[in-house]
Amino acid sequence: MKSVIVGTAGHIDHGKTALIKVLTGIDADRLEEEKRRGITIDLGFAHLELPAPSGEVLRLGFIDVPGHERFVRNMLAGAGGVDLVLLVIAADESIKPQTREHFDICRLLAVQRGITVLTKSDTVDRETLDVVRLEAEEFVRGSFLEGAPLVAVSSLTGAGFEDLKKALVEVACQLSARDPATLTRLPIDRVFTMKGFGTVVTGTLVSGTIGKDEELEIFPSLERVRVRGIEVHGRAAPAAMAGQRTALNLAGVATEELARGMTLAPPYTFRATRRVDVSLSLLASAKPLKDGARVHLHVYSSETIAEVRLYGKRPLLPGEDGYAQLRLDHEVLLLPGDRFIIRQFSPVITIGGGVVLDAAPRRKS
Repeated sequence: MKSVIVGTAGHIDHGKTALIKVLTGIDADRLEEEKRRGITIDLGFAHLELPAPSGEVLRLGFIDVPGHERFVRNMLAGAGGVDLVLLVIAADESIKPQTREHFDICRLLAVQRGITVLTKSDTVDRETLDVVRLEAEEFVRGSFLEGAPLVAVSSLTGAGFEDLKKALVEVACQLSARDPATLTRLPIDRVFTMKGFGTVVTGTLVSGTIGKDEELEIFPSLERVRVRGIEVHGRAAPAAMAGQRTALNLAGVATEELARGMTLAPPYTFRATRRVDVSLSLLASAKPLKDGARVHLHVYSSETIAEVRLYGKRPLLPGEDGYAQLRLDHEVLLLPGDRFIIRQFSPVITIGGGVVLDAAPRRKS
């Protein structure tokens, strides 16, 4: 069985949650406010199993993200563990501001596979749908989505969903499975109490495996916890493997001691850091980035403020790549190779991203 994490991306009210509901039968909007206002505010989750041509079962875990610009920080908490993205564009509106920002984030996080989905196809005539299709193809040209499947669907009539399932199988089969032998890391994206069970956390297991009764360490607090129970994609399981949406029932810790952005890992394995050397790419739409600028740093589910100390040329100009040391306000568990996003301190907009090169560098003078 192959596990793949699928994330949505796209503008508010372009039909991401409705798309996931028709695909999986699960309403990813779980908050009362979301249902009352008719918009997604926080991350939502769903799952689906599809047969591959090889006879293998594909286990797809969906992360549904909010499309409103005020909730991009919540979108970022789920985007880091995504293997495959569904770029959702409504046929009656075409490409909008959050379509662009979400797509920039996917590219900066080096997402390699995806599908462009034109939703609300029942609301426009054939000519308009063809125009939006051409606009979408032009929008993704030169990116990882160029040449990828583009499917038009209607969540109201169900049209196009069999084609979308075929495209999901096609693209998921192109992905390499994550290596379960790597060191375990589970960035926490949700914490809650379940009656009769106690403390539960969820996240995408980005590397390694977790077994029942295993002892783990919370980063950055270094508290120890025991895994009392495991659910993978909504089912009880003896273990979770890299690439799976995972829920852990934890013993030895209160819900109040945990938060989104913390990480679970084996004891004595890692050290959290407040300083990293990185390669950095600035979006062409961003303003020049000055040495000493303060930014919002997003890595997996974590968010903290960081000071940018540039190496070499200063400032970093729009569309340029460079190197920098980031000095974090709070400790975060980071490793070389981790992808990140930076957002302007104020107003808070996405300006770039990059990759961690050294998680324990000397202090830059």
